[in-house]
Amino acid sequence: MTRPHVVVVGGGIVGSAVARRLTLSDPRPDVTVVEKESAPARHQTSRNSGVVHAGIYYAPGSAKATLSREGVRRLRAYCRERGLPYEEVGKVVVALDPVEVERLRGIEARARANGVPGLRWLGPDALREVEPHTVGLAALHSPTTAITDFSRVAAAMLEDASDRGAQVLTGFEVTGLDQDGRRDGGQVEVRAADGRQLRADRVVVAGGLHADRLAVLAGDGPSPAIVPFRGEYHRLAPSATHLVRGLVYPVPDPRYPFLGVHLTRTVGGDVLLGPNAVLATAREGYRRRDVDLEVVRALATSSGFRRFARANLATGLHEVVGSVSRHAFVARARRYVPGITDADVVPAGAGVRAQAMDPDGSLVEDFRFSRIGGVLCIRNAPSPAATASLAIADLVVDRLDLA
Repeated sequence: MTRPHVVVVGGGIVGSAVARRLTLSDPRPDVTVVEKESAPARHQTSRNSGVVHAGIYYAPGSAKATLSREGVRRLRAYCRERGLPYEEVGKVVVALDPVEVERLRGIEARARANGVPGLRWLGPDALREVEPHTVGLAALHSPTTAITDFSRVAAAMLEDASDRGAQVLTGFEVTGLDQDGRRDGGQVEVRAADGRQLRADRVVVAGGLHADRLAVLAGDGPSPAIVPFRGEYHRLAPSATHLVRGLVYPVPDPRYPFLGVHLTRTVGGDVLLGPNAVLATAREGYRRRDVDLEVVRALATSSGFRRFARANLATGLHEVVGSVSRHAFVARARRYVPGITDADVVPAGAGVRAQAMDPDGSLVEDFRFSRIGGVLCIRNAPSPAATASLAIADLVVDRLDLA
């Protein structure tokens, strides 16, 4: 009996987790991973702070909540099995005023509903016991929040898949996903810009920053559309890393989907500040000068994006100020760790978040998947997708109906 052939589009951590999970299936399909870059995991997977999120913020019952909690359990075990770094350094979410204290109580309720273990409410003195150089009116402590190196995790997953027969094709930029006219899962022709072609029984689109474009190629609708947001990081100089033991986060503004500037210790011993969140003018716009006219045109002509921009104008301008002024950027971190000075901080690169937006201008808060014929599209998988990757892979493979 011929084994089904599954093509996974995208070699980031989610695509790698899906490929690995497919090769563990019984019966096992033939698996091919196609990646447009010269090596996998070049974008969101390798351009983040490495935080394994415990599930504190997410709405109880949401896919983010359930998959992140299962993902943490699975990721911890996987890292230990493969000898990969996994350090439970802990996180404090710090409230600076009574309004934020009230918001933090709501976050605590969500976290407890999600089953986040070991949570503690801290007053100012208890906060200093956990993070001696951090100040605040109150804090929520999550001692099991961890850090890892997601690029190494993704590489290990892809290695597992390869060892079990999966093929990995790099430099394969998908320009066509043509189905045989059967909406119930007929053969799919996967075409690359360089003329290469594959025939697949099922395709999983894990394209991150290009998820919407790839979904349209498969015959899906244009929404939700990916809006790229650049997150810029700074790093503490070695002489100042003692100021942060683990992870120091602000109480997020519920009107905006991003967490705000925070301080994160990495498995390499650095301490990152950031990221901020500014609109990127290219899907892979890691520098301010990176401009893709197609992206700019799409944003300018989108009524939904214009609605979003009007509603978030003040916050957007605030983020831009932090982007162009290191002093302003550092000042935000100094509200939590007053000992940081401008001289302690150096630039440390940037990442771009693939954030999905619905036609009405609302940002998609949860993971979102769609199925069109033989193609399953992961339409929205921002943070905590890396944390949840192993659990997402289970869900995706179950939905492929390979049996």
